[in-house]
Amino acid sequence: MTQAKNGDTVRVHYTGKFDDGTLFDSSREREPLEFTIGREQVIPGFEKAVIGMSPGESKNTTIPKDEAYGECREDMIVEIDRNTFPKKIEPEIGHHLHLNQANGETIIVIVVDVSESCVTLDANHPLAGKNLTYDIELLEIL
Repeated sequence: MTQAKNGDTVRVHYTGKFDDGTLFDSSREREPLEFTIGREQVIPGFEKAVIGMSPGESKNTTIPKDEAYGECREDMIVEIDRNTFPKKIEPEIGHHLHLNQANGETIIVIVVDVSESCVTLDANHPLAGKNLTYDIELLEIL
């Protein structure tokens, strides 16, 4: 039977959970995820898990944070003076904001703290610093 290998485009369904069993994402209620192995379209640990699977096969795998979104980096958490924050935006904890960088790229940050004088923003990926467990079903190799 054919097995997924580097360079193959595959379609999978997946369910992702944290170590405590809390669901954080699933493709089951939408279109399957399609990606090409080796093109870094998904996290490295997910690619590694799919390699060697055959269509119709399912597996459960835990991906350590260093093969997922990495450690949560303190240098990606910044405090900005509330007076420099745009007046038209009322910051609230949990809000996602799009910031334009000097190089023209846009990054997404999350408001993690708000005080009278400061707003704290976190540019880490929301899944950074976490081990992730996936149930993966390889539907087909295209």
